[in-house]
Amino acid sequence: MRRATLWPDHLLPDHHVPPPWPGREVRLDGRVTYVRDTPATAAGAEPALYVHGLGGSSQNWTDLAGLLADRLDGQAIDLPGFGRSEPGPRYTIPAFTDLVVRWIEHSGRGPVHLFGNSLGGTVAVQVAGLRPDLVRTLTLISPALPFLDFRRSLQGRMLPVLAIPRGERLVARHLTQLAPEVMAQQVLEACVADLSRICDQRRAEALEEIRVRYEAEHYAAAYVRTFRGLVSSFLRAYLPGPGSLWRLAEAVRAPTLVVGGRADRLVDVRVAPQTARVIPDSRLMMLDGVGHVAQLEVPRLVARAVVGLLAETGDTARRPDLAG
Repeated sequence: MRRATLWPDHLLPDHHVPPPWPGREVRLDGRVTYVRDTPATAAGAEPALYVHGLGGSSQNWTDLAGLLADRLDGQAIDLPGFGRSEPGPRYTIPAFTDLVVRWIEHSGRGPVHLFGNSLGGTVAVQVAGLRPDLVRTLTLISPALPFLDFRRSLQGRMLPVLAIPRGERLVARHLTQLAPEVMAQQVLEACVADLSRICDQRRAEALEEIRVRYEAEHYAAAYVRTFRGLVSSFLRAYLPGPGSLWRLAEAVRAPTLVVGGRADRLVDVRVAPQTARVIPDSRLMMLDGVGHVAQLEVPRLVARAVVGLLAETGDTARRPDLAG
């Protein structure tokens, strides 16, 4: 593990706030998967795939994908049951991993630069560990790799729901009792340390995402069942036998960037450094005053670290003296 290298800020594209990138429905294994495309803005750009976290969507990557479009030809997917993708039959880490692998193979774009935030980071680690042929580099932002002290996560209050048969009904009832504006504010407060960094456009988009969830009858079930699958994967990681996410992380061979926010309220802040220690070829960037979704809160800083990774592992002809 070593410290992440930062690309000079003035060499990134000028700041602007793009709208969500255009999306399309793709039928994969009989179900609709929603995919957003961030087209490359320069020749020679390499394929990238972005995977969101629990309760998130492909829109979570709008700013970062735009900042990287001169180097990466991006796609962001909505996992089954989230965003605008249809619900799936299973909401487990292996099921999501299979979906991501299938999409990379179906699109014919592999190997890709693979990005994952939170739950998406868990999935990305499993993809990279099991299918190294599909991953060029790996970027993990607040990856939800196993930890057992749920007092360190706001999600800990969800644990009792997992023990209740059909607990998704309680979650659905809770959703209907809150106005979308209130729910959107609660989501932002849980994920973002400094709300002043989130512009009005992104707040409006977050509210629209909440309204989409309200209209989707499957959303509560997808959320609860995915959380149950994530917790199950945490428990298995500390038991003997195959399937441990930490052992899979040890098997990752792709050059890896791990980003963590020291003000993360959803994943234990000790997880990002532990992830970087476990993955052999890793770089770590810990950010003061940043929460769970650094790609939303400080996208330029994350982009600088990503381009630093790309410069280290790719075309050195485009590499200036890098700032640490």
